[in-house]
Amino acid sequence: MGAEAQGRRAAPGAAAVRREAGLGYIELNGKRKAMTSVEELEAKYMINTYNRQQDRTPVLVRGVGCRVWDDRGREYLDFVGGLAVNLLGHCHPRVVEAIRRQAGELLHASNLYYTRPQAELAQVLVEHSAAGRAFFANSGAEANEAAIKLARKYHHPRRYKIITAQRSFHGRTLATVTATGQPKYQQGFAPLPEGFLHACFNDLASFEQLVDGETAAIMIEPVQGEGGVHVAAPSFIRGLRELCDRSGALLIFDEVQCGLGRTGKLWAYEHWGVSPDILTAAKGLGGGLPIGAMLARSEVAAAFKPGDHASTFGGNPVASQAALAVLEVLLEDSFLEEVRQKGGLFMAGLQRLASLFPALVKEARGLGFMAALELHEPLAGAVQQRCQDRGLLVNAIGDHILRFLPPLIAGEAELEQALAILEEVLSGQV
Repeated sequence: MGAEAQGRRAAPGAAAVRREAGLGYIELNGKRKAMTSVEELEAKYMINTYNRQQDRTPVLVRGVGCRVWDDRGREYLDFVGGLAVNLLGHCHPRVVEAIRRQAGELLHASNLYYTRPQAELAQVLVEHSAAGRAFFANSGAEANEAAIKLARKYHHPRRYKIITAQRSFHGRTLATVTATGQPKYQQGFAPLPEGFLHACFNDLASFEQLVDGETAAIMIEPVQGEGGVHVAAPSFIRGLRELCDRSGALLIFDEVQCGLGRTGKLWAYEHWGVSPDILTAAKGLGGGLPIGAMLARSEVAAAFKPGDHASTFGGNPVASQAALAVLEVLLEDSFLEEVRQKGGLFMAGLQRLASLFPALVKEARGLGFMAALELHEPLAGAVQQRCQDRGLLVNAIGDHILRFLPPLIAGEAELEQALAILEEVLSGQV
């Protein structure tokens, strides 16, 4: 630390964090106080909404590519990927450079004004999807909120019902948690907004039974993420499109997790040759920065007028530049083809593990770099912990499902390493 930085003092009432020789302290009004651990700070000051174990959860401090390091210097192969956010791995050089460049020019501007990064991002997304217009938000939940509002506004005042699937996940806001087809996320928040119905995923008849003259839209994830990585059947997806065409309801695809190349196509719906009326994206779009997008056919998008919807930070210039860098990589020749090939290899490896350990593994499933192992017994948490102890980060969904969301840049060596660790853990019978 230079003399100028060492001599700096925080303004009255302000706090500044300093580190010297690896030791941390906080400076407040010119007085120094030793910093406590991250775990102690969280326990004392943060609202308890995340299920962390103080003695077992690493404090991550650095990431490069497919790997992260904790504050003790331990290295991990990251197959959680920020829950599908670190699409191109950690600190991808093109994303970092785009952020640095834009941060030195314009950090933020109100949506009362134009900014080029936002407009160019809208162009790229529209030109590479079935949409005609784009709206930007900060997250998947906000993108889904916008989709729900647009569907209702498009049909106002005749239709308002939204049909979603059981096991689905659409966000944590009051409307999107109601749209989510998992009661555990809704407990304690009643009364919930009206007009949301849930049918059975991959069961077209159950959706047909719920559609009536008040149905504004059907909203589904083509590949369910939080519900356990369940892939839609081609006949189901195509049947939903036909059902919406017959009934006049809009078809919304929530691709917050499964979109942007994760399945080996830019959009998951491309696997089935079916286009939605509204599409939502987020997570990996910003390469690590928060940004979400709602894309819609021009006719549908026209239902929104100035003042109907807005987002203060939506399409922020820095986040938009990061997203442009992400899309630039995804759209390079052969990139997505390589994702499909590597995804096939990884799925074949998971299926081999399922055949090796039939008493432990019920099923391997997924599409591209979005995969899961379902276990017979409630051992997912134990497997997750033992993988972490061996340097592999995976995600337990509930008690029975392990989810894998590796960065799309993961090579065969990383995939083989992950599979080898999994085999070692499973062979020890957890």
